[in-house]
Amino acid sequence: MSHILLVIPIGLIVIIAAVDLALPRSVHLGPLLVVAPALTASFAGPRCTAAIGALALAADVVSGLGQGVLRSSEHNVEMLALFAVSAVVVVFRVVHERHLAVLHQVRSVSEIAQRVLLRPLPRRVGPLRIASIYLAAAAEARIGGDLYAAARTDGVTRLLIGDVRGKGLPAISDAAASLCAFREASHGPTTLPELMTRMETSLCQNLTEHAETDTDAQECFVTAAVAEIPDAEPKVHVIACGHPPPLLLRGNRVLTLQPDQVAPPLGLELLTESEPRPATFPFEPGDILLLYTDGVIEARDRTGTFFDLPAHLGERAGEDAGTLVERLRERLFEHVNGHLHDDTAMIAVERLATPEP
Repeated sequence: MSHILLVIPIGLIVIIAAVDLALPRSVHLGPLLVVAPALTASFAGPRCTAAIGALALAADVVSGLGQGVLRSSEHNVEMLALFAVSAVVVVFRVVHERHLAVLHQVRSVSEIAQRVLLRPLPRRVGPLRIASIYLAAAAEARIGGDLYAAARTDGVTRLLIGDVRGKGLPAISDAAASLCAFREASHGPTTLPELMTRMETSLCQNLTEHAETDTDAQECFVTAAVAEIPDAEPKVHVIACGHPPPLLLRGNRVLTLQPDQVAPPLGLELLTESEPRPATFPFEPGDILLLYTDGVIEARDRTGTFFDLPAHLGERAGEDAGTLVERLRERLFEHVNGHLHDDTAMIAVERLATPEP
């Protein structure tokens, strides 16, 4: 694309030189040639910018010869200025290219880190079809404050979604500690309350270690919701720790799975005082369970109106989990006019009539 755009500065050089030769000696357009290398620097690399600067300098020499002012002091100053500006924009492009290379490396590392932390969820486990989506608020970011995971053991599927409240390395470390604790505990013979307690213990230990070197660690905690779905029973068990309750889509009805007991967020050292109790809700074939972070329901449009997730969720017309999540993503971006102000994650779980062979 940049090679095609080179036609513009080359055309400007030719036009300026031709018009300059046609005008009287008292009118000189040579100073306008500086536009060509400056314009080239906006889209091309340093080599192309230097080549356009050299071409503009050559055109200025030809123009000076044609008008008979090549050896005049005014023309010499003009050529020196053109050379200086061309050199400056070339140096600018060199520095810019180096910054782009560093940024590319940082993006690659952050993308790898995200893949390690947020492993892709399976599309099909047992009688469940799963679809997920993660949207970072920062356009250049690959790692945000939201997290999700899935674990499978003994005919039971467990799903985690959470939101780290904090910033910097402590927030990323808390997300890693929560995910590791969830994955480790889910594969063992642990109940859902025991799972949350182990996540709380792991997160508090992680926060204590970071508090010695980073004062921001004291402000970190994690809101989380865990859903346990057995294969043999049309039920779902939910524990919410300061997290928005899941939504259940049954036909065109949207039900809020609000547990009777909402536990405090993880990391505040309050969960160990009273073990949370899971709430049980019907989850029948054809139903879709939606887990989400508050970045969805707190997204605002230009007028300050929040995104009405239940209303958009209830517009389902025979959609499966994957199609539903994609439609919600499109509606969310339309609502915020393409600019998210908080990280967003959603997991849609559809119970099928027949389990996976």
